[in-house]
Amino acid sequence: MAIIEIKVPDIGDFSDVAVIELLVKPGDTVKAEQSLLTVESDKASMEIPSSHAGVVKELKVALGDKVSEGSLILTLEAAGDAAAPVAQAPAAAAPAAAPVATTAAPAAPAAPLVAIGPVEVRVPDIGDFKDVAVIEVMVKEGDTIKQEQSLITVESDKASMEIPSSAAGVIKSLKVKLGDKVNMGDLLAILEGSAATAPAAAAAPADTAAPADAAPVAATSTAGAPAAAATSVLAAPAHVPTATPALGLPHASPSVRKFARELGVPLNEVKGSGLKGRITDVDVQSFTRSVMSGALQTQAIAASQAAKPAAGGGGSELGLIPWPKVDFAKFGPVERKELSRIKKISGANLLRNAIMIPAVTNHDDCDITDLEAFRVSTNKENEKSGVKVTMLAFLIKACVAALKKYPEFNSSLDGDALIYKQYFHIGFAADTPNGLMVPVIKDADQKGIFQISKEMGELAKKARDGKLGPAEMTGASFTISSLGGIGGRYFTPIINAPEVAILGVCRSTIEPVWDGKAFQPRLMLPLSLTWDHRVIDGAAAARFNVYLGQILGDFRRVLL
Repeated sequence: MAIIEIKVPDIGDFSDVAVIELLVKPGDTVKAEQSLLTVESDKASMEIPSSHAGVVKELKVALGDKVSEGSLILTLEAAGDAAAPVAQAPAAAAPAAAPVATTAAPAAPAAPLVAIGPVEVRVPDIGDFKDVAVIEVMVKEGDTIKQEQSLITVESDKASMEIPSSAAGVIKSLKVKLGDKVNMGDLLAILEGSAATAPAAAAAPADTAAPADAAPVAATSTAGAPAAAATSVLAAPAHVPTATPALGLPHASPSVRKFARELGVPLNEVKGSGLKGRITDVDVQSFTRSVMSGALQTQAIAASQAAKPAAGGGGSELGLIPWPKVDFAKFGPVERKELSRIKKISGANLLRNAIMIPAVTNHDDCDITDLEAFRVSTNKENEKSGVKVTMLAFLIKACVAALKKYPEFNSSLDGDALIYKQYFHIGFAADTPNGLMVPVIKDADQKGIFQISKEMGELAKKARDGKLGPAEMTGASFTISSLGGIGGRYFTPIINAPEVAILGVCRSTIEPVWDGKAFQPRLMLPLSLTWDHRVIDGAAAARFNVYLGQILGDFRRVLL
């Protein structure tokens, strides 16, 4: 049995491209020219095929790794003739990875823009691809576009690519639509207004065709390079085309997938609105808005409200008198600052929840003297672990126990029905420089105090750093809003729909408590439980608060 090393073939100008999908695993039997992994640049995605047949012995790359020409992908175990390479020399590698597009003339300084008449924008040299389908149109008539701005996305059976404009100007007429088939030289659009002078003309398809032995990949767009240089993509081995995009990948263009990764959006949870369910950047933005607002089913409402200041709505849609318009500057100096994106989105969500939910708040106090002493001693005993146990971690475990005893608090309204959740995902409000965010501890019932404390610290840091992904803020069945050591006594937290209750917690204080014989100093924690009166009645809310206080007073009750 021969051991063969499979490496990344010549991929032209690409270097350090990310591995976004692994298509095989150790033990798999692969054929020559079978795709092994998918890599992606900012303009294109491509599948890397195997040059040999055999059994995968060991994978040498992982998701997220960066690879270049010559990088070792995996080792194959092959016998006899199977070890013979599919392509013997670089010049013969074209069948395994045919060039899609090539680089143009050497980079030149950006050409000045001048006012000119109509400019025809055509499909540049896209190599061996023929009749590729237009799966996304990124512009419309009347749009002002820049040189090298992407106009459409096309897709073959193995790769997708974005076609940029070779000139700048205003789109006078679009000549393609979704579903059309295009080839090199086909007319895409007619521009008017401004375009690059002579240097840009060098990017015309006729001048950018590569030699027959050109590298089988395309370069990403670079400043000052001709537009056609941005269209290169690696074509995979020829096979019977299918209507399905690359195996396992969400149906989206490379730029959309990159945009989703930057926002932390799980594309497999996004519903595409494009042709054949293709995901667009608008779909990603809408998903993010809906997650930030806390309710996917109100996506359209949240998206439209997000653009309005939280306190500046007109109120006419609710039958209210108009919001007062005041020229504050006439009373004295003022400074105007726009609300952050998070505050705009959360403000619209809070306004909806405050108006639509008949909320009631119960205030209570619980004795956490013994629990706090236990927390302090635990942290001293485990100083070297690096994990600091907080009172909020105990609160999360206590709330899980209370939710199990009173399951209506762990439910959501769905029309005239009540959905009882069999999971316990607890959200906790985190204060960040950009506004309030609510990370979620998933399956809190299955985690210990140390694990919850560690996860809370990690999520809170990501929230402060602006790196918290939407998936880490969804799915909560109950939320805790803690003001920690800031101060205050009680407050009325607003329920985070579609949840039916939220617990507010303020700073604990030492107070005299009568034990039947004398007043004793006890550490008392204020609790503020807000609940949806459509689902919960006053007696149940009182019982929940009392039971929660009993658990915090004697944490052994969690075990009962």
